[in-house]
Amino acid sequence: MPRSPEDSDTTDLGYFAVTEDDEDDIEILAEPWHRYKTAGDSRTFYPICIGEVLNQRYRIDHKLGHGHFSTVWMAYDLETKSDVAVKVLASGENSGEHEVDMQEEIRKSVQDTSHLVTSLATFILPVPAGKSSHRVLVFPLRGRSLGSIHVNRTLPMSTRMSAARQLLKALESLHSAGIVHRDLNSQNCMWGVEPLHHLNKAAKYKILGRPLKQIIPYVQLWKQGELVKPLVFPENLRTEDFYLGDFGLAMRLEGPATQGRPPSMYCSPERLHNKPPSFACDMWSYMCVFSVLYLGFVPFNTLSRGGIVSSMVLTLGPLPQEWKGLYVDPESSLDMWYDQNRKPAPEDSLEANIAYRRPESDPVERQHALSVLSRGFSYVPEERPTATQLLQDPSFIALVDKYC
Repeated sequence: MPRSPEDSDTTDLGYFAVTEDDEDDIEILAEPWHRYKTAGDSRTFYPICIGEVLNQRYRIDHKLGHGHFSTVWMAYDLETKSDVAVKVLASGENSGEHEVDMQEEIRKSVQDTSHLVTSLATFILPVPAGKSSHRVLVFPLRGRSLGSIHVNRTLPMSTRMSAARQLLKALESLHSAGIVHRDLNSQNCMWGVEPLHHLNKAAKYKILGRPLKQIIPYVQLWKQGELVKPLVFPENLRTEDFYLGDFGLAMRLEGPATQGRPPSMYCSPERLHNKPPSFACDMWSYMCVFSVLYLGFVPFNTLSRGGIVSSMVLTLGPLPQEWKGLYVDPESSLDMWYDQNRKPAPEDSLEANIAYRRPESDPVERQHALSVLSRGFSYVPEERPTATQLLQDPSFIALVDKYC
């Protein structure tokens, strides 16, 4: 295989969409073109092209994905001769400053960061006078997120339970340093990826696919930019290491909280009732991720009338009466959520979900799973196990040790 990538390896810049299928792929999988509109210059994305070099150091080789406040690119570090992930934040007042501060806090306070995705560098991209700046964070390159994989179809239980334990240890490290993650969900949890930096760009593209792209349409930009279909790492590049990333909402337990919550499917019920962030909120979110790893899905959904909270009530029973009137969207609140005479629907209970999703499990394993899930999904935050307690919990240990 070709080796020793050249710093000036710009001969292959991908290919432009030529068919409707190509254009549809980009429209569905890339960020919306209108996020590059500069009218008002608030929360707009920074236009980037394949082959562009940022900060005279990071050559953009491919697209990894995007979020609401950033685009993420695979880049080649010309100084260290390694592949990295470059997160380019949208413009806006103080954009990215909190995340930069939390990254520094984590490096300073967390003793074990081996399963946390911490930044390698940060810088500001130059923009024309009068435009808002864009913060960039550089990270080690990691692989696919849990949210991008159908775990039941592709991953053995040994991999899934190993990931559950590694993630819990990562969360324990954060909590031991007094830091609440606040946005734990399947998109922020990811596996490692085998290094490719010893290959030149042509060899990498043979493995990952060449970037499919188009010029950003409909918007008059101050510099050229491209919409690029994100790559998908092949399964044979995935390692068994599992990581927790994205600390954009993280905070010190007693510190001021920025706005924001996890996606509703991963959000604790007390946060949906305007209670402050806590370690227990993270533990609810962890149990949702654990459910994805163990059962293959989050046990709560938005399909019922009343959305995610109605699904919680069907599975777990009524919410605490004292929470009535505190829901984040008062007009959508339902009285039945707080009706203490309601019982969980038998077909939606945790026990029924375990039996349905894990039909091959024996009664002992099902009892261990029920013990872990029922404690983790307690409505009372103080009754949920801490990360340290769960790592020492006999049922959790039995589930993990059975497969690892």
